[in-house]
Amino acid sequence: MAKKKTDEYGADGNDGDYDEEPNFDDPEGYVDDIPDEELLANMLAQRPLETDGVESVVVVDNIPVVEPSRLEKLKSVIQKLFSHCGEIVNVVFPVDDEGKTKGYAFMEYKNGSMAEEAVKSLNNHRLDKNHTFAVNLFTDFQKYENIPEKWEPPTPQPFKVQNDLYNFITDPDAYDQYSVAAETAPNSVQVSFWQNTLPEPNELESRERFTDTFVKWSPLGTYVVTFHKPGVAIWGGSSFQKIQKFPHANTQFVEFSPCENYLVTYGPTPTGQKVIIWDIRTGVEKRSFVADGMSVLSMFRWSHDDKFVARMGDNSIHIYETPSFYLLDLKSIKIPGIRGFSWSPTDNVIAYWVEEQNQIPARVTLMEIPKKRETRNKNLFHVADCKLHWQKSGDYLCVKVDRYSKLKKDKKELDVKFLGMFYNFEIFHMREKEIPVDSVEIRELILAFAWEPVGNKFSIIHGEQSNANVSFYEVNKGVKPTLVKKLEKKSCTHLFWSPRGQFIVMANLSMGTFEFVDTNNDFIITASPDHFRASEVEWDPTGRYVVTGVSSWKVKEDTGFNMYTFQGRIIRRTILKNFVQFLWRPRPPTLLSETQQKEIKKNLKKYYPIFEQKDRLRLTRASKELLEKRAQLREQFMEYRNKRIAEWKEQKSRRLQLRNHFDTDNLDTEEVDEEIVEFLVKEEVTVLE
Repeated sequence: MAKKKTDEYGADGNDGDYDEEPNFDDPEGYVDDIPDEELLANMLAQRPLETDGVESVVVVDNIPVVEPSRLEKLKSVIQKLFSHCGEIVNVVFPVDDEGKTKGYAFMEYKNGSMAEEAVKSLNNHRLDKNHTFAVNLFTDFQKYENIPEKWEPPTPQPFKVQNDLYNFITDPDAYDQYSVAAETAPNSVQVSFWQNTLPEPNELESRERFTDTFVKWSPLGTYVVTFHKPGVAIWGGSSFQKIQKFPHANTQFVEFSPCENYLVTYGPTPTGQKVIIWDIRTGVEKRSFVADGMSVLSMFRWSHDDKFVARMGDNSIHIYETPSFYLLDLKSIKIPGIRGFSWSPTDNVIAYWVEEQNQIPARVTLMEIPKKRETRNKNLFHVADCKLHWQKSGDYLCVKVDRYSKLKKDKKELDVKFLGMFYNFEIFHMREKEIPVDSVEIRELILAFAWEPVGNKFSIIHGEQSNANVSFYEVNKGVKPTLVKKLEKKSCTHLFWSPRGQFIVMANLSMGTFEFVDTNNDFIITASPDHFRASEVEWDPTGRYVVTGVSSWKVKEDTGFNMYTFQGRIIRRTILKNFVQFLWRPRPPTLLSETQQKEIKKNLKKYYPIFEQKDRLRLTRASKELLEKRAQLREQFMEYRNKRIAEWKEQKSRRLQLRNHFDTDNLDTEEVDEEIVEFLVKEEVTVLE
């Protein structure tokens, strides 16, 4: 019983008198149907969870099960692989009673972002042909445990209109586009995009600080790439909006796959060159590599259909299949002594060459992919170097071979002496049975080689640079290449064929001299313009225009570009301060069949009147615009003149007052005599010691 507390509570018994303690027991038959989550929701939300503090832990499944003797080697390999994603603070490999690994491991990183990077980069990573990692965050287990039993389909998302990435090829007059870059400040380049309309080009877009260095178009012209310190970005559409960004810090060089499905970025690291292959549509990193030392750029080479990408290793070629980017047949192709390789531009065929080894001659080999079947071999002797040149249509392969003319051994010193060099061009006829090979020999120094993109000719610059010769050969089915023309005593260093063939520019980029040649009309030189210090030549995709440029990367004065017709007639001169780069926008291949193209060429005369009428209307429109502009300028001048005449009349009273009321406005100046007065202003004397 409780004691009375009359001293503390009132005497009325309402507040202070308790005869017995209160009873909080549930009555008989009471059922508690209220869950704790409803009564103690706030407190339960704050209770510790099993996953607290493990946000930076990842679980790696499908690792090899090894004996205790091989455990340390396995730890070293896996830890080295996962350390690329961040700093690892703890590693646990559970083992059974016999000391064997259980096929999974735990990796604890310094923070959660590193763990997320490990999941993103190494999930589904193939360690070998029998083990592919399954990498998950430790905190994901709770998410997977709470999967609802009944699946509900996702709600449809609202349709989002994307940019029209191909609007540039829908112009009714088929005008081409180009980009012009100029450096406005260090690491700040302004880029403007133009449409090559007539009679004057039309500026489509201009962006300040668009890139840090330069820009690059994709092979089909869909995207343009800009370079920044955190990585690169691609832009497209009618207003060049950002499509995707790729975080690869300090990227110096990029290349696209031929079908624009993938992007490869190259950037230096303290340990070597890091290469990352990205999926363009999703922005996901597909595969990355770190090459020992500073590797040469463009170490990856793509097949024409984006199905394979290859790189050269030590005595091997590594070919990866897309989109998994696993090695073809899970192994490399072993080729002892390989020195170079190249893909056919139209077929899944690789050409590679092997150097001479232990009295075994050098060899050029053609291999079909993915069968890895060798279709042709060509042995070569006394080889110093080889260069592989594919014709654009894949009909021919030219192998430029640098060969020693003689070998002489000194019996006393056992040294090999080389007494000169000569050059061979081995021409492989890819479309003929058993792929016959023809040879063209030249004893002079080779300065340049170039295939005609559309056609069966190739050109060679040989001899001394100041007094070189340019030879043109023609290749036909069943016969050896024939010399069709030799232009002697030409001072040129580079050859630039038109994308449509027939026309070629012979350029001397050290002097800025150019010669335009029509190879279908007796190789006549149509023009020989000069552009002092020009360092680049760019044909437009249609072969109608040529641009020569003087970049500020080479000189600091008189930078800009000139535009010519395909015959060498100057159209436009543009002087641009700190000009950096001029690039035509590429075009995708035509959708017309060869039959349709031949039909159009056959009936081209029917379209001439239509084109001439459009040209006349364009010129008339240009003349009309010019007259309207002149009339507007004349009107502005007359308005300004009348305003000044009115002011002059209003100020007449002031002029009379200043001139003692003498009116000089109508003074006849013909009766006024001119008198010249000279007087000394100052005289100084300087004493010479």
